[in-house]
Amino acid sequence: MKTKSLYFAALFVIGATVAAVGKDEPSTGLVVVSAKGSEIVKVIYKSENTGRVKLSIYDAASNVVFSETRISNEGFIRPLNFGGLQFGEYTVELTDAAGTNTEKVNYQPIAKTKNVHVLKINKEGKFFLSVANNDSNVTVKIYDAHSNLVHNSSQVITGDLATIYSVKNFSGACTFEITSNDGVTSVFNF
Repeated sequence: MKTKSLYFAALFVIGATVAAVGKDEPSTGLVVVSAKGSEIVKVIYKSENTGRVKLSIYDAASNVVFSETRISNEGFIRPLNFGGLQFGEYTVELTDAAGTNTEKVNYQPIAKTKNVHVLKINKEGKFFLSVANNDSNVTVKIYDAHSNLVHNSSQVITGDLATIYSVKNFSGACTFEITSNDGVTSVFNF
């Protein structure tokens, strides 16, 4: 999913650049990319000019939780770590010579399902899923390196579950999402 988000962010920046060709006014762009369950948020900024840029992060009560001013040469990518902040909605504000752009970020935790584990067995795409002491319905979703859903199944578990999954055309990156019927999701990235 992270790859898909970065792909769309890159398309936005490229689209803004292509749209600006032939115009006299400078174009700027702001994209904020956050991955589900990650504390890291990436701010992507694009401009045709070199200049001073102020980046500020505000919490839901409009309090400044982060601020920096930097000189930018046509843009930057700035990773921000939201670890230690309260969960909730934040506003990313970027001010440059062209004006102010804002974008909202919803920083939420990912709850972990207890007693769930996924282990990579070999390089050919074999994975071992174990769920211990769980009496519920479990949904297993597997995504490939391009965030395409390659497997989706649901099982009723009474007690323990151990299953081996073989991901076809495995190319080095894979994500497992295991969700129990109470809505708790565990995510394993390989």
